Amino acid sequence: MATNLLKVYNALLEIDHLDDRAKTESLTRVFKRDFASEPGLFFRKRSVEPTPGEEDKLQRLLRHFTTVVADHKTMKREYEAERSKRLHWIKVHIEETTKADAVVFSSQDKDGVRTYLLNKDEKYVVVLEPLRKNSAYYILSAYRLGADSYRKMMNKYKRKLDYIA
Repeated sequence: MATNLLKVYNALLEIDHLDDRAKTESLTRVFKRDFASEPGLFFRKRSVEPTPGEEDKLQRLLRHFTTVVADHKTMKREYEAERSKRLHWIKVHIEETTKADAVVFSSQDKDGVRTYLLNKDEKYVVVLEPLRKNSAYYILSAYRLGADSYRKMMNKYKRKLDYIA
């Protein structure tokens, strides 16, 4: 749907009424606009990259932003409407152009240090993994937080590092 290309933060993409093919096409167009352009995406002068993998990096990133793991054993992913409707929010959070009540912090998690771009108004988070050796980030996830997840995120914020990794 061409009107989705006109959507700005914090409007939601209109995709619920579309069939699977049209939904994929609309999301792909929005994604390419925000992520496939040159010179790329940067957070505080450090490039933001998809995690490494076998498939095309942009396809992998789009799949990751619009699906959730449905089966942790097989790592099978399923379409997730709430993530998909907010696909165009990711870029504005990474570029820090939103006027929302947002905080950026880093935290030591069980899997390593993560940098969180937390929008308190929308209860939305973008998760980055800092890469020390080449001054870049992997983008790990972006999603809306439920009530319990938001509480847990605020607990991470209380234990934040003294610096942004």
